[in-house]
Amino acid sequence: MAITIRLATQLRAHVQGREEVTAVGETVRAVLDDVDRQYPGFKDQVLGEKGVKRHLNVFVNEDDIRFLESLDTALRDRDVLTIMAAVAGG
Repeated sequence: MAITIRLATQLRAHVQGREEVTAVGETVRAVLDDVDRQYPGFKDQVLGEKGVKRHLNVFVNEDDIRFLESLDTALRDRDVLTIMAAVAGG
């Protein structure tokens, strides 16, 4: 099951400058584990003690995982996982 991961600019340095990588896994957590296997240390850039770091948002296709099952959100073949910088303003 191939999942495409689109990466925020600040994460690309941890995956040899790539805008996208491919990984396998049945959940968001499993896919992040697979990316970390391919690019050691990657997961530390995305996850903190309480889950996804506050300055990042993670989407499965168009849906924010915060409103799904978070890291346990199930994935299907060809889903796209997007990890982007959180934007704040007022």
